[in-house]
Amino acid sequence: MKLRGLYAITDSQLLAGKFLAYVEAALEGGVTLLQYRDKSSDEARRLREAEALRNLCERYKTQLIINDDAELAARLGVGVHLGQTDGPLAPVRALLGHKAIVGATCHASLALAEQAASEGATYVAFGRFFNSNTKPGAPSANLELLEQAHIKLHIPVCAIGGITLENAAPLVAHGVDLLAVVHGLFGADSSAEVTRRARAFNELLQIK
Repeated sequence: MKLRGLYAITDSQLLAGKFLAYVEAALEGGVTLLQYRDKSSDEARRLREAEALRNLCERYKTQLIINDDAELAARLGVGVHLGQTDGPLAPVRALLGHKAIVGATCHASLALAEQAASEGATYVAFGRFFNSNTKPGAPSANLELLEQAHIKLHIPVCAIGGITLENAAPLVAHGVDLLAVVHGLFGADSSAEVTRRARAFNELLQIK
């Protein structure tokens, strides 16, 4: 699957009170993947929000990914992103079927990425590349890793962790396919600014 572009990730605290408005503003600017990331245990709200996002994504022809929750992804017929603590990838691939997007966090490890690819990952995510509000303790990855991954893997490579419009260009130059962004996209003071940032990220990736 050829995935390339902006990978927007939601943050319930950052988006409190403007959740759907800011997500729609990002979609308006062009988003390849949208990940619903919510670590709360309020299952009813998570289902409600995920359904609302799925409807928005369908309207904008964007793929929705659920963070960590394969059951919710299966229920909605969408993709899932797995962290290293979320168990093996193969059973999730079996649950969701061969067409679903299944992504895997690989931190700064090419070996983890190769393993994920062999288990059926659609894409692998490396990071963090810069200081990150969302994952402050994550190990740091370097640009050389992206080049190695590009040579060895035959699936899209995603970069995550503190990515902004100011620091993203070297990642693109080193072959990244997906830029996963949270604060660098949604930490804006208006929905118009969210749309502007989304368009600017896509221009960096030369996606019009």
